[in-house]
Amino acid sequence: MTRDLLEKQRANRAPRPRRSPVLGGALLTMNMPEQPGGAGLVSECAEVAFFVSRLNGWFGQLQALTDVSLQIPATAVTAIIGPSGCGKSTFLRCLNRMHELVRGARLDGEIRLFGENIYAPQVDATIVRRRVGMVFQKSNPFPTMTIAENVTVGLRLNGIRQRAVLEERMEKALQMAALWEEVKDRLDKPGMSLSGGQQQRLCIARALAVQPDVLLMDEPASALDPIATMKIEELIQKLKKTYTIVIVTHNMQQAARCSDHTAFFYLGRLIELDTTEKIFTNPSNKQTEDYVTGRFG
Repeated sequence: MTRDLLEKQRANRAPRPRRSPVLGGALLTMNMPEQPGGAGLVSECAEVAFFVSRLNGWFGQLQALTDVSLQIPATAVTAIIGPSGCGKSTFLRCLNRMHELVRGARLDGEIRLFGENIYAPQVDATIVRRRVGMVFQKSNPFPTMTIAENVTVGLRLNGIRQRAVLEERMEKALQMAALWEEVKDRLDKPGMSLSGGQQQRLCIARALAVQPDVLLMDEPASALDPIATMKIEELIQKLKKTYTIVIVTHNMQQAARCSDHTAFFYLGRLIELDTTEKIFTNPSNKQTEDYVTGRFG
């Protein structure tokens, strides 16, 4: 079944426009730390959004990530898979500096976004989080805000006050999140009045409104019904033409349907990163094969 999904995905795949780095820095040509089986390498011709080198992460004395090195291609979907507790969500939060918000959390190593070290002393973490948006597992609209206010709250926090600009960005974000037609006549209603799937797309629209370079998704459809899940997956396919998307998922079929590349994590380590087709049909690592075929996890 997974092989059939991959064949369908490959047949429908359209060429993606290449995009110049927004945060500065040329395409990366720096040496990649070696991992077993070339675990963290992507095609040399791909534009790199994230370059991660020897990343280690802790919560107090507990080490959650160990020596993770990889490259994440731009304007593509990279799925992060692995059993619970393997470091998937921790890795995702390191990509926009949310990991450091947890008391007792720390990390070392290097993460570059389009060539710029996001953990450099002079880099403002707020700017990083604006450039690297996040959508969480559970939809989290602000309960006291209307649909419109939920979308524009990030813009207002960034100092944008012109009504025409706010309305334009709000409509564009809702259109990109495939929600505009469903809510355009009730923008003044509470965000919490929407269905679960609509609330998740509202949160995606909120992230898109500030015009990020990257969108991180931590199991965005795990709490949704099949129809709402399908809409989220269709939306991901549209958004990847413009944005770099990194998605954490426990759903192997979803990873096969949605992603171009897949990274398999186990016990805090990156085991293998390759094209999704190769990961699911001919992985290089035996642990990867055992996981994607359901022998463990």
